[in-house]
Amino acid sequence: MSAKSLRAKRNSQARGLDPAELVLKNCHLVDVFCGTLKEGDVAICGDTIVGIGDYSGVEEFDCRGGIVSPGFMEGHIHIESSMLSPRQFVDTVLPHGTTTVICDPHEIANVAGINGIRYLLEESDGLPCSIFVMAPSCVPATHLENSGARLVSDDLVEIMQLPQVLGLAEMMNFPGVLFQDNEVVEKLIVAGKLGVPVDGHAPGLRGKDLQAYIGNGVMSDHECSTAAEALEKLSSGMHIFIREGSTAKNLKALLPAVSVKNSHRCLLVTDDCHCDELLKEGHLDRILRKAVKLGLDPITAIQMVTINVASFFGLRDRGAVAPGCRADLIVFDDLQDIRVRTVFSGGEEIIAQHGEAELVSAGLLERYPEVFDSVNVKAEGLSFKIPVNGKKVRVIRVKKDELITDSVELDAKIIDGNAVADKDRDIVKLAVVERHHATGNRGLGFLQGMGLKRGALASTVGHDSHNITVVGVNDSDMHLVVKTIIDQGGGLAAACDGEVKARLVLDVAGLMSTAPPEVLAAKFHEMLEAALEQGVTVGDPFMLMSFMALPVIPHLKMTDLGLVDVDDFRLTDLWL
Repeated sequence: MSAKSLRAKRNSQARGLDPAELVLKNCHLVDVFCGTLKEGDVAICGDTIVGIGDYSGVEEFDCRGGIVSPGFMEGHIHIESSMLSPRQFVDTVLPHGTTTVICDPHEIANVAGINGIRYLLEESDGLPCSIFVMAPSCVPATHLENSGARLVSDDLVEIMQLPQVLGLAEMMNFPGVLFQDNEVVEKLIVAGKLGVPVDGHAPGLRGKDLQAYIGNGVMSDHECSTAAEALEKLSSGMHIFIREGSTAKNLKALLPAVSVKNSHRCLLVTDDCHCDELLKEGHLDRILRKAVKLGLDPITAIQMVTINVASFFGLRDRGAVAPGCRADLIVFDDLQDIRVRTVFSGGEEIIAQHGEAELVSAGLLERYPEVFDSVNVKAEGLSFKIPVNGKKVRVIRVKKDELITDSVELDAKIIDGNAVADKDRDIVKLAVVERHHATGNRGLGFLQGMGLKRGALASTVGHDSHNITVVGVNDSDMHLVVKTIIDQGGGLAAACDGEVKARLVLDVAGLMSTAPPEVLAAKFHEMLEAALEQGVTVGDPFMLMSFMALPVIPHLKMTDLGLVDVDDFRLTDLWL
Protein backbone atom coordinates (compact mmCIF):
# COMPACT_ATOMS: atom_id res chain seq x y z
CA MET A 1 0.00 0.00 0.00
CA SER A 2 1.34 3.42 -0.90
CA ALA A 3 2.02 6.02 1.78
CA LYS A 4 -0.86 8.13 0.43
CA SER A 5 -3.32 5.22 0.49
CA LEU A 6 -2.26 4.27 4.02
CA ARG A 7 -2.77 7.85 5.14
CA ALA A 8 -6.27 7.87 3.64
CA LYS A 9 -7.12 4.57 5.32
CA ARG A 10 -5.99 5.82 8.71
CA ASN A 11 -7.84 9.08 8.21
CA SER A 12 -11.09 7.29 7.38
CA GLN A 13 -10.84 5.10 10.48
CA ALA A 14 -9.92 8.06 12.68
CA ARG A 15 -13.02 9.93 11.51
CA GLY A 16 -15.20 6.91 12.19
CA LEU A 17 -16.18 6.50 8.55
CA ASP A 18 -14.82 2.95 8.60
CA PRO A 19 -14.40 0.66 11.60
CA ALA A 20 -10.88 0.62 12.98
CA GLU A 21 -8.86 -2.55 12.50
CA LEU A 22 -8.49 -2.93 16.28
CA VAL A 23 -10.12 -1.09 19.17
CA LEU A 24 -9.21 -1.37 22.84
CA LYS A 25 -12.46 -1.02 24.81
CA ASN A 26 -13.49 -0.67 28.45
CA CYS A 27 -10.30 1.00 29.67
CA HIS A 28 -8.85 4.03 31.42
CA LEU A 29 -6.10 5.81 29.50
CA VAL A 30 -2.91 7.33 30.92
CA ASP A 31 -2.71 10.86 29.53
CA VAL A 32 1.01 11.58 29.69
CA PHE A 33 0.52 15.09 28.30
CA CYS A 34 -1.76 16.34 31.09
CA GLY A 35 -0.71 13.87 33.77
CA THR A 36 -4.17 12.43 34.34
CA LEU A 37 -6.37 9.42 33.59
CA LYS A 38 -9.12 9.78 31.00
CA GLU A 39 -11.83 7.63 29.47
CA GLY A 40 -11.99 6.48 25.87
CA ASP A 41 -11.44 3.71 23.38
CA VAL A 42 -8.15 3.34 21.52
CA ALA A 43 -8.58 2.90 17.76
CA ILE A 44 -5.69 1.28 15.92
CA CYS A 45 -4.95 0.91 12.22
CA GLY A 46 -2.01 -1.35 11.48
CA ASP A 47 0.80 -0.36 13.84
CA THR A 48 -0.53 3.15 14.57
CA ILE A 49 -3.06 4.68 16.94
CA VAL A 50 -5.57 6.65 14.85
CA GLY A 51 -7.98 7.93 17.46
CA ILE A 52 -9.08 8.21 21.08
CA GLY A 53 -12.81 8.38 21.84
CA ASP A 54 -15.87 6.27 21.01
CA TYR A 55 -14.92 3.78 18.29
CA SER A 56 -16.02 0.46 16.86
CA GLY A 57 -13.57 -2.01 15.38
CA VAL A 58 -13.33 -5.01 13.14
CA GLU A 59 -11.62 -6.57 16.14
CA GLU A 60 -12.29 -5.35 19.66
CA PHE A 61 -10.16 -6.10 22.71
CA ASP A 62 -11.90 -5.89 26.10
CA CYS A 63 -9.47 -4.40 28.64
CA ARG A 64 -11.91 -5.33 31.44
CA GLY A 65 -11.66 -1.95 33.13
CA GLY A 66 -7.86 -1.97 33.05
CA ILE A 67 -5.50 0.95 32.61
CA VAL A 68 -3.88 1.48 29.20
CA SER A 69 -0.47 3.16 29.14
CA PRO A 70 2.11 3.78 26.43
CA GLY A 71 4.66 0.99 26.25
CA PHE A 72 7.59 1.61 28.56
CA MET A 73 10.77 3.09 27.08
CA GLU A 74 14.25 2.39 28.48
CA GLY A 75 16.34 5.52 28.07
CA HIS A 76 19.75 4.14 29.02
CA ILE A 77 20.90 0.54 29.21
CA HIS A 78 23.76 -1.65 28.15
CA ILE A 79 22.01 -4.75 26.84
CA GLU A 80 25.29 -6.59 27.29
CA SER A 81 24.99 -6.23 31.07
CA SER A 82 21.95 -8.53 31.04
CA MET A 83 24.24 -11.21 29.57
CA LEU A 84 21.42 -11.90 27.09
CA SER A 85 21.77 -11.63 23.33
CA PRO A 86 19.47 -8.96 21.82
CA ARG A 87 16.87 -11.55 20.86
CA GLN A 88 16.79 -13.12 24.29
CA PHE A 89 16.84 -9.71 25.99
CA VAL A 90 13.73 -8.61 24.09
CA ASP A 91 12.05 -11.92 24.87
CA THR A 92 12.66 -11.19 28.56
CA VAL A 93 11.70 -7.51 28.91
CA LEU A 94 8.78 -7.33 26.48
CA PRO A 95 6.34 -9.20 28.78
CA HIS A 96 7.16 -6.57 31.42
CA GLY A 97 5.92 -3.79 29.16
CA THR A 98 9.18 -2.54 27.63
CA THR A 99 8.50 -1.81 23.97
CA THR A 100 11.37 0.57 23.17
CA VAL A 101 15.00 0.45 24.27
CA ILE A 102 17.72 3.05 23.73
CA CYS A 103 20.97 1.26 24.41
CA ASP A 104 24.62 2.19 24.51
CA PRO A 105 26.54 -0.70 22.90
CA HIS A 106 29.93 0.49 24.06
CA GLU A 107 30.51 -2.83 25.81
CA ILE A 108 30.45 -4.87 22.61
CA ALA A 109 32.10 -1.99 20.73
CA ASN A 110 35.05 -2.15 23.12
CA VAL A 111 35.44 -5.80 22.19
CA ALA A 112 34.60 -5.83 18.47
CA GLY A 113 34.42 -2.20 17.30
CA ILE A 114 31.97 -1.11 14.60
CA ASN A 115 31.23 -4.72 13.71
CA GLY A 116 30.04 -5.30 17.25
CA ILE A 117 27.49 -2.51 16.79
CA ARG A 118 26.50 -3.87 13.38
CA TYR A 119 25.94 -7.29 14.93
CA LEU A 120 23.70 -5.84 17.66
CA LEU A 121 21.63 -3.87 15.16
CA GLU A 122 21.29 -6.80 12.78
CA GLU A 123 20.35 -9.21 15.56
CA SER A 124 17.74 -6.67 16.79
CA ASP A 125 16.18 -6.05 13.40
CA GLY A 126 12.53 -7.03 13.18
CA LEU A 127 12.07 -7.80 16.87
CA PRO A 128 8.79 -6.70 18.53
CA CYS A 129 10.67 -4.37 20.88
CA SER A 130 12.29 -1.43 19.06
CA ILE A 131 16.04 -1.24 19.71
CA PHE A 132 17.73 2.12 19.16
CA VAL A 133 21.42 2.80 19.65
CA MET A 134 23.54 5.68 20.88
CA ALA A 135 26.96 5.76 19.20
CA PRO A 136 29.66 4.88 21.77
CA SER A 137 31.74 7.94 22.58
CA CYS A 138 34.51 6.31 24.59
CA VAL A 139 36.05 3.22 23.00
CA PRO A 140 38.21 2.70 24.92
CA ALA A 141 36.84 4.64 27.88
CA THR A 142 40.28 6.10 28.63
CA HIS A 143 43.93 5.89 27.65
CA LEU A 144 44.57 3.98 30.88
CA GLU A 145 43.59 0.55 29.53
CA ASN A 146 43.66 -1.69 26.47
CA SER A 147 40.44 -2.60 24.70
CA GLY A 148 39.65 -4.78 21.72
CA ALA A 149 38.94 -1.82 19.45
CA ARG A 150 39.30 1.92 19.17
CA LEU A 151 36.67 4.27 17.72
CA VAL A 152 37.72 7.76 16.69
CA SER A 153 35.61 10.68 15.49
CA ASP A 154 35.73 9.51 11.86
CA ASP A 155 34.28 6.17 12.97
CA LEU A 156 31.43 7.99 14.70
CA VAL A 157 30.47 9.64 11.42
CA GLU A 158 30.11 6.15 9.92
CA ILE A 159 28.21 4.82 12.95
CA MET A 160 25.79 7.75 12.90
CA GLN A 161 24.70 6.66 9.41
CA LEU A 162 23.64 3.21 10.62
CA PRO A 163 19.89 2.63 11.02
CA GLN A 164 18.41 3.18 14.48
CA VAL A 165 21.35 5.30 15.74
CA LEU A 166 20.01 8.33 17.61
CA GLY A 167 22.96 10.24 19.03
CA LEU A 168 26.21 10.18 21.00
CA ALA A 169 26.34 7.84 23.99
CA GLU A 170 27.58 8.72 27.45
CA MET A 171 30.70 10.87 27.40
CA MET A 172 32.50 9.09 30.23
CA ASN A 173 35.79 10.80 29.61
CA PHE A 174 34.71 14.00 31.33
CA PRO A 175 38.32 14.91 32.14
CA GLY A 176 38.96 14.74 28.39
CA VAL A 177 36.12 17.20 27.89
CA LEU A 178 37.38 19.56 30.58
CA PHE A 179 40.99 19.43 29.38
CA GLN A 180 39.87 19.67 25.74
CA ASP A 181 41.41 16.45 24.51
CA ASN A 182 41.45 16.80 20.73
CA GLU A 183 39.73 13.50 19.90
CA VAL A 184 37.06 13.99 22.57
CA VAL A 185 36.30 17.46 21.25
CA GLU A 186 36.10 16.16 17.68
CA LYS A 187 33.46 13.61 18.73
CA LEU A 188 31.38 16.33 20.39
CA ILE A 189 31.72 18.48 17.28
CA VAL A 190 30.40 15.60 15.12
CA ALA A 191 27.35 15.26 17.38
CA GLY A 192 26.83 19.01 17.44
CA LYS A 193 26.85 19.32 13.66
CA LEU A 194 24.28 16.53 13.39
CA GLY A 195 22.12 18.07 16.11
CA VAL A 196 21.68 14.79 17.98
CA PRO A 197 21.33 14.09 21.72
CA VAL A 198 24.56 13.70 23.70
CA ASP A 199 24.45 11.62 26.87
CA GLY A 200 26.76 12.35 29.79
CA HIS A 201 28.51 10.44 32.54
CA ALA A 202 29.92 12.69 35.22
CA PRO A 203 29.75 11.26 38.75
CA GLY A 204 30.20 13.96 41.36
CA LEU A 205 30.96 16.71 38.85
CA ARG A 206 29.85 20.06 40.32
CA GLY A 207 30.51 23.78 40.12
CA LYS A 208 32.42 25.39 37.28
CA ASP A 209 33.69 22.09 35.89
CA LEU A 210 30.06 20.99 35.53
CA GLN A 211 29.26 24.25 33.72
CA ALA A 212 32.10 23.62 31.29
CA TYR A 213 31.05 20.01 30.73
CA ILE A 214 27.47 21.01 29.89
CA GLY A 215 28.70 23.90 27.76
CA ASN A 216 30.51 21.40 25.54
CA GLY A 217 27.14 19.99 24.48
CA VAL A 218 26.46 17.23 27.03
CA MET A 219 22.74 16.98 27.73
CA SER A 220 22.12 14.29 30.36
CA ASP A 221 23.63 12.45 33.29
CA HIS A 222 22.81 9.10 34.94
CA GLU A 223 25.57 9.14 37.56
CA CYS A 224 24.08 11.38 40.28
CA SER A 225 24.31 9.92 43.77
CA THR A 226 22.68 12.72 45.81
CA ALA A 227 19.58 14.87 45.38
CA ALA A 228 21.73 18.02 45.66
CA GLU A 229 23.91 16.88 42.75
CA ALA A 230 20.83 16.05 40.67
CA LEU A 231 19.25 19.45 41.35
CA GLU A 232 22.42 21.31 40.42
CA LYS A 233 22.58 19.43 37.13
CA LEU A 234 18.87 19.92 36.45
CA SER A 235 19.05 23.64 37.09
CA SER A 236 22.07 23.87 34.79
CA GLY A 237 20.10 22.40 31.90
CA MET A 238 20.73 18.68 32.06
CA HIS A 239 18.17 15.90 31.90
CA ILE A 240 18.65 13.52 34.81
CA PHE A 241 18.39 9.78 34.29
CA ILE A 242 17.58 8.23 37.67
CA ARG A 243 19.26 4.82 37.73
CA GLU A 244 18.04 1.73 39.54
CA GLY A 245 20.04 -1.22 38.25
CA SER A 246 21.42 -4.42 39.66
CA THR A 247 24.40 -2.77 41.37
CA ALA A 248 23.93 1.00 41.28
CA LYS A 249 20.67 1.93 43.02
CA ASN A 250 20.08 5.68 43.12
CA LEU A 251 16.28 5.88 43.09
CA LYS A 252 15.71 6.42 46.81
CA ALA A 253 18.46 9.05 47.07
CA LEU A 254 17.37 11.01 43.99
CA LEU A 255 13.57 11.01 44.18
CA PRO A 256 13.58 13.96 46.62
CA ALA A 257 15.00 16.04 43.76
CA VAL A 258 11.95 15.33 41.55
CA SER A 259 9.13 17.87 41.65
CA VAL A 260 6.03 18.72 39.64
CA LYS A 261 7.99 21.52 37.99
CA ASN A 262 11.05 19.49 36.90
CA SER A 263 9.79 15.91 36.48
CA HIS A 264 9.48 16.41 32.70
CA ARG A 265 13.30 16.50 32.59
CA CYS A 266 13.74 13.24 34.54
CA LEU A 267 13.87 9.66 33.26
CA LEU A 268 13.92 6.32 35.07
CA VAL A 269 16.56 3.93 33.68
CA THR A 270 18.37 0.72 34.62
CA ASP A 271 21.81 1.22 33.00
CA ASP A 272 22.94 -2.30 33.96
CA CYS A 273 20.59 -5.12 34.92
CA HIS A 274 21.32 -8.84 35.16
CA CYS A 275 19.14 -11.49 33.51
CA ASP A 276 18.01 -13.15 36.74
CA GLU A 277 16.67 -9.86 38.09
CA LEU A 278 14.88 -9.16 34.81
CA LEU A 279 13.21 -12.56 34.95
CA LYS A 280 12.33 -12.52 38.65
CA GLU A 281 11.46 -8.89 39.31
CA GLY A 282 10.95 -7.26 35.94
CA HIS A 283 12.46 -4.35 34.07
CA LEU A 284 11.08 -0.80 34.11
CA ASP A 285 7.88 -2.07 35.77
CA ARG A 286 10.04 -3.04 38.74
CA ILE A 287 11.38 0.52 39.03
CA LEU A 288 7.89 1.98 38.67
CA ARG A 289 6.56 -0.13 41.53
CA LYS A 290 9.46 0.89 43.74
CA ALA A 291 9.19 4.59 42.82
CA VAL A 292 5.47 4.63 43.62
CA LYS A 293 6.09 2.93 46.98
CA LEU A 294 8.66 5.63 47.71
CA GLY A 295 5.99 8.27 47.16
CA LEU A 296 6.30 9.28 43.50
CA ASP A 297 2.98 9.98 41.78
CA PRO A 298 2.34 6.93 39.54
CA ILE A 299 1.43 8.91 36.42
CA THR A 300 4.52 11.07 36.89
CA ALA A 301 6.52 7.86 37.14
CA ILE A 302 4.97 6.57 33.91
CA GLN A 303 5.80 9.85 32.18
CA MET A 304 9.43 9.25 33.17
CA VAL A 305 9.50 5.99 31.19
CA THR A 306 7.38 7.12 28.23
CA ILE A 307 6.90 10.67 26.97
CA ASN A 308 9.99 12.05 28.74
CA VAL A 309 12.14 9.45 27.00
CA ALA A 310 10.51 10.03 23.62
CA SER A 311 10.94 13.80 23.93
CA PHE A 312 14.61 13.67 24.92
CA PHE A 313 15.59 11.35 22.09
CA GLY A 314 13.33 12.94 19.46
CA LEU A 315 11.18 9.82 18.97
CA ARG A 316 7.99 11.63 17.99
CA ASP A 317 6.15 8.49 16.91
CA ARG A 318 5.82 6.96 20.38
CA GLY A 319 5.62 7.57 24.11
CA ALA A 320 1.91 8.46 24.35
CA VAL A 321 -1.57 7.05 23.84
CA ALA A 322 -2.42 9.52 21.11
CA PRO A 323 -3.26 9.70 17.39
CA GLY A 324 -0.23 9.19 15.15
CA CYS A 325 1.76 7.33 17.80
CA ARG A 326 2.94 3.79 17.31
CA ALA A 327 0.52 1.37 18.97
CA ASP A 328 2.95 0.21 21.63
CA LEU A 329 0.57 -0.18 24.56
CA ILE A 330 0.31 -2.05 27.84
CA VAL A 331 -2.65 -2.96 30.02
CA PHE A 332 -2.46 -3.26 33.81
CA ASP A 333 -4.93 -3.03 36.69
CA ASP A 334 -3.48 -0.96 39.53
CA LEU A 335 -1.55 2.33 39.39
CA GLN A 336 -0.20 1.71 42.87
CA ASP A 337 1.19 -1.72 41.94
CA ILE A 338 1.94 -1.73 38.20
CA ARG A 339 2.01 -5.31 36.93
CA VAL A 340 1.65 -5.71 33.19
CA ARG A 341 -1.22 -7.90 32.03
CA THR A 342 -1.16 -7.41 28.26
CA VAL A 343 1.38 -5.94 25.83
CA PHE A 344 0.75 -4.63 22.33
CA SER A 345 3.69 -3.91 20.05
CA GLY A 346 2.80 -2.06 16.88
CA GLY A 347 -0.83 -3.06 17.37
CA GLU A 348 -0.02 -6.76 17.78
CA GLU A 349 -0.77 -8.51 21.06
CA ILE A 350 2.44 -10.11 22.33
CA ILE A 351 2.43 -13.64 23.70
CA ALA A 352 5.71 -14.40 25.50
CA GLN A 353 7.41 -17.52 24.20
CA HIS A 354 10.77 -17.69 25.92
CA GLY A 355 13.48 -19.58 24.13
CA GLU A 356 11.55 -20.36 20.95
CA ALA A 357 13.27 -17.78 18.75
CA GLU A 358 16.39 -18.62 16.78
CA LEU A 359 19.37 -18.43 19.11
CA VAL A 360 21.44 -16.62 16.47
CA SER A 361 20.20 -15.13 13.20
CA ALA A 362 21.36 -16.93 10.09
CA GLY A 363 24.82 -15.97 8.93
CA LEU A 364 25.86 -13.86 11.93
CA LEU A 365 28.48 -16.36 13.08
CA GLU A 366 30.21 -16.15 9.72
CA ARG A 367 29.83 -12.39 9.22
CA TYR A 368 31.07 -11.37 12.65
CA PRO A 369 33.90 -13.72 13.71
CA GLU A 370 35.37 -11.09 16.06
CA VAL A 371 32.10 -11.19 18.03
CA PHE A 372 32.04 -14.96 18.48
CA ASP A 373 35.79 -15.56 18.97
CA SER A 374 36.90 -12.80 21.31
CA VAL A 375 39.25 -14.27 23.95
CA ASN A 376 42.91 -14.08 22.98
CA VAL A 377 45.03 -14.87 26.06
CA LYS A 378 47.90 -17.25 26.68
CA ALA A 379 47.43 -18.97 30.04
CA GLU A 380 50.92 -20.45 30.09
CA GLY A 381 53.28 -18.49 32.29
CA LEU A 382 50.53 -16.21 33.60
CA SER A 383 51.55 -15.19 37.13
CA PHE A 384 49.67 -13.38 39.87
CA LYS A 385 52.60 -12.96 42.28
CA ILE A 386 53.10 -9.52 43.79
CA PRO A 387 56.74 -9.17 44.95
CA VAL A 388 57.31 -6.99 48.00
CA ASN A 389 58.24 -3.40 47.22
CA GLY A 390 57.42 -1.64 50.47
CA LYS A 391 55.23 -1.98 53.56
CA LYS A 392 51.92 -0.38 52.62
CA VAL A 393 49.75 -0.84 49.55
CA ARG A 394 46.88 1.07 48.01
CA VAL A 395 43.71 -1.03 48.28
CA ILE A 396 40.39 -0.66 46.46
CA ARG A 397 37.60 -0.68 49.06
CA VAL A 398 34.10 -1.37 47.73
CA LYS A 399 30.94 0.31 49.04
CA LYS A 400 27.50 -1.29 49.30
CA ASP A 401 25.25 -0.56 46.29
CA GLU A 402 27.76 1.94 44.90
CA LEU A 403 30.08 1.96 41.91
CA ILE A 404 32.27 4.53 43.63
CA THR A 405 35.16 2.89 45.50
CA ASP A 406 37.41 4.23 48.21
CA SER A 407 41.19 4.28 48.05
CA VAL A 408 42.71 3.12 51.33
CA GLU A 409 46.32 2.61 52.42
CA LEU A 410 46.93 -0.58 54.40
CA ASP A 411 49.83 -2.69 55.60
CA ALA A 412 50.52 -5.52 53.18
CA LYS A 413 50.45 -9.11 54.36
CA ILE A 414 53.80 -10.63 53.35
CA ILE A 415 54.63 -14.33 52.89
CA ASP A 416 57.88 -15.54 51.31
CA GLY A 417 58.67 -12.14 49.85
CA ASN A 418 55.27 -11.67 48.19
CA ALA A 419 52.19 -9.67 49.13
CA VAL A 420 49.19 -11.96 49.53
CA ALA A 421 45.48 -11.91 50.32
CA ASP A 422 44.45 -11.40 53.94
CA LYS A 423 41.14 -13.10 54.74
CA ASP A 424 41.10 -11.72 58.29
CA ARG A 425 40.86 -8.18 56.92
CA ASP A 426 38.62 -9.16 53.98
CA ILE A 427 41.40 -8.35 51.48
CA VAL A 428 41.68 -10.43 48.31
CA LYS A 429 43.92 -10.20 45.28
CA LEU A 430 42.51 -8.41 42.25
CA ALA A 431 43.91 -8.82 38.75
CA VAL A 432 42.87 -7.54 35.32
CA VAL A 433 44.27 -9.58 32.42
CA GLU A 434 44.29 -8.15 28.88
CA ARG A 435 42.24 -10.53 26.70
CA HIS A 436 42.07 -9.03 23.21
CA HIS A 437 45.59 -8.96 21.78
CA ALA A 438 47.58 -11.50 23.82
CA THR A 439 49.85 -8.75 25.15
CA GLY A 440 50.35 -10.49 28.50
CA ASN A 441 49.42 -7.27 30.30
CA ARG A 442 47.95 -7.66 33.74
CA GLY A 443 47.25 -5.22 36.53
CA LEU A 444 47.73 -6.58 40.04
CA GLY A 445 46.49 -5.28 43.36
CA PHE A 446 44.07 -5.78 46.22
CA LEU A 447 40.34 -5.43 46.89
CA GLN A 448 38.61 -5.08 50.27
CA GLY A 449 34.97 -5.60 51.17
CA MET A 450 33.83 -8.49 48.99
CA GLY A 451 33.89 -11.17 51.66
CA LEU A 452 35.59 -13.87 49.56
CA LYS A 453 37.26 -16.40 51.88
CA ARG A 454 38.19 -19.26 49.56
CA GLY A 455 39.16 -19.82 45.95
CA ALA A 456 38.76 -17.38 43.09
CA LEU A 457 36.17 -15.82 40.73
CA ALA A 458 36.74 -14.50 37.21
CA SER A 459 34.81 -12.89 34.38
CA THR A 460 35.31 -11.51 30.87
CA VAL A 461 32.73 -8.84 31.74
CA GLY A 462 34.86 -5.91 32.93
CA HIS A 463 33.66 -2.42 32.09
CA ASP A 464 34.47 -0.99 29.72
CA SER A 465 37.36 -2.67 27.94
CA HIS A 466 36.18 -6.11 29.07
CA ASN A 467 39.46 -7.69 29.88
CA ILE A 468 39.43 -10.62 32.32
CA THR A 469 38.80 -9.54 35.90
CA VAL A 470 39.76 -12.05 38.57
CA VAL A 471 39.65 -11.97 42.38
CA GLY A 472 41.06 -14.65 44.63
CA VAL A 473 42.70 -15.66 47.88
CA ASN A 474 45.39 -17.80 46.21
CA ASP A 475 47.28 -17.73 42.92
CA SER A 476 46.56 -21.32 41.85
CA ASP A 477 42.78 -20.91 41.90
CA MET A 478 43.11 -17.54 40.17
CA HIS A 479 45.09 -19.21 37.39
CA LEU A 480 42.49 -22.00 37.15
CA VAL A 481 39.50 -19.69 36.70
CA VAL A 482 41.33 -17.63 34.07
CA LYS A 483 42.30 -20.77 32.14
CA THR A 484 38.71 -21.99 32.37
CA ILE A 485 37.44 -18.77 30.85
CA ILE A 486 40.03 -18.92 28.06
CA ASP A 487 39.09 -22.50 27.22
CA GLN A 488 35.35 -21.79 27.11
CA GLY A 489 35.75 -18.61 25.03
CA GLY A 490 34.47 -16.12 27.58
CA GLY A 491 32.10 -15.91 30.51
CA LEU A 492 32.29 -16.50 34.27
CA ALA A 493 33.99 -19.12 36.42
CA ALA A 494 34.40 -19.98 40.10
CA ALA A 495 37.04 -22.31 41.50
CA CYS A 496 38.12 -23.48 44.94
CA ASP A 497 40.91 -25.83 46.06
CA GLY A 498 41.90 -26.63 42.50
CA GLU A 499 38.38 -27.52 41.35
CA VAL A 500 36.06 -25.56 39.07
CA LYS A 501 32.84 -25.14 41.06
CA ALA A 502 30.70 -23.34 38.46
CA ARG A 503 31.00 -21.83 35.01
CA LEU A 504 28.86 -19.82 32.63
CA VAL A 505 29.65 -19.50 28.92
CA LEU A 506 29.12 -16.09 27.29
CA ASP A 507 29.60 -16.90 23.62
CA VAL A 508 28.82 -13.41 22.25
CA ALA A 509 31.93 -11.23 22.71
CA GLY A 510 32.48 -12.77 26.15
CA LEU A 511 29.56 -10.59 27.28
CA MET A 512 26.28 -12.21 26.26
CA SER A 513 24.76 -15.65 25.83
CA THR A 514 22.58 -17.03 23.06
CA ALA A 515 21.02 -19.47 25.54
CA PRO A 516 17.34 -19.02 26.49
CA PRO A 517 16.86 -16.60 29.42
CA GLU A 518 15.74 -19.25 31.89
CA VAL A 519 18.77 -21.41 31.12
CA LEU A 520 21.14 -18.48 31.50
CA ALA A 521 19.46 -17.36 34.73
CA ALA A 522 19.78 -20.85 36.18
CA LYS A 523 23.49 -20.97 35.28
CA PHE A 524 24.00 -17.53 36.75
CA HIS A 525 22.25 -18.64 39.94
CA GLU A 526 24.76 -21.50 40.13
CA MET A 527 27.54 -18.93 39.85
CA LEU A 528 26.08 -16.88 42.71
CA GLU A 529 25.65 -20.00 44.85
CA ALA A 530 29.28 -20.97 44.25
CA ALA A 531 30.43 -17.46 45.18
CA LEU A 532 28.28 -17.56 48.32
CA GLU A 533 29.80 -20.88 49.34
CA GLN A 534 33.23 -19.30 48.92
CA GLY A 535 32.31 -16.60 51.42
CA VAL A 536 31.18 -13.68 49.26
CA THR A 537 28.97 -11.26 51.20
CA VAL A 538 27.93 -8.81 48.45
CA GLY A 539 24.70 -9.51 46.58
CA ASP A 540 26.12 -9.77 43.07
CA PRO A 541 29.90 -10.19 43.10
CA PHE A 542 30.16 -10.53 39.31
CA MET A 543 28.40 -7.24 38.64
CA LEU A 544 30.60 -5.65 41.31
CA MET A 545 33.74 -7.13 39.73
CA SER A 546 32.72 -5.84 36.32
CA PHE A 547 33.04 -2.25 37.57
CA MET A 548 36.37 -2.64 39.35
CA ALA A 549 38.10 -2.11 36.00
CA LEU A 550 36.18 1.06 35.07
CA PRO A 551 38.64 3.95 35.45
CA VAL A 552 36.10 6.75 35.08
CA ILE A 553 34.26 6.23 38.39
CA PRO A 554 36.13 7.44 41.50
CA HIS A 555 38.26 6.83 43.35
CA LEU A 556 40.56 3.86 42.73
CA LYS A 557 40.21 1.22 40.00
CA MET A 558 42.31 -1.43 38.24
CA THR A 559 42.98 -1.96 34.52
CA ASP A 560 45.34 -4.24 32.63
CA LEU A 561 47.92 -1.43 32.90
CA GLY A 562 47.71 -1.22 36.70
CA LEU A 563 46.05 0.81 39.44
CA VAL A 564 44.26 3.99 38.35
CA ASP A 565 43.81 7.05 40.54
CA VAL A 566 40.56 8.23 38.97
CA ASP A 567 40.61 11.59 40.75
CA ASP A 568 43.97 12.47 39.18
CA PHE A 569 43.13 10.44 36.03
CA ARG A 570 46.49 8.66 35.96
CA LEU A 571 48.12 5.35 36.75
CA THR A 572 49.42 5.13 40.29
CA ASP A 573 51.74 2.80 42.19
CA LEU A 574 50.39 -0.13 44.18
CA TRP A 575 53.12 0.34 46.78
CA LEU A 576 53.44 3.52 48.80
